[in-house]
Amino acid sequence: MQDFSDLLARSLLSTRSDAIVVADRDGVIRFWNPGAERIFGHAQDEVIGRSLDLIIPERLRERHWHGYRHTVATGESRYGEGDVLSVPALRKDGATISVEFTILPLRDKTGAMVGMAAIMRDVTERFDELRKLKRQLAELTKPKV
Repeated sequence: MQDFSDLLARSLLSTRSDAIVVADRDGVIRFWNPGAERIFGHAQDEVIGRSLDLIIPERLRERHWHGYRHTVATGESRYGEGDVLSVPALRKDGATISVEFTILPLRDKTGAMVGMAAIMRDVTERFDELRKLKRQLAELTKPKV
């Protein structure tokens, strides 16, 4: 019988549908899959060894790094298992997109945090559509003067 673990791992890591990004304790990108290339526009060789700041909008960096450092130092996140986070992100061309993602702590054999992985999906179209519908609803329910 074939071992599906290796096949699954290779298929997941090489997917183009979702971005898989791995950063070390310092927030330096160590893994960037084809999905990350498709979503963010940066080739793998452009990002390996660089900061996650490449995809974090400047106005959100302070908050991001506060949470990142806390999670790496303590091994604890305010987000539970299965929580899906929604945030703006930056593409190579400077465009802001909306992404949803989950984070996975990466621990060595002793249990110490060595970094984090994120699995991300571009949800910009859905986010824009929802925002448009909310504006339309607000307009329709606005009191007539």
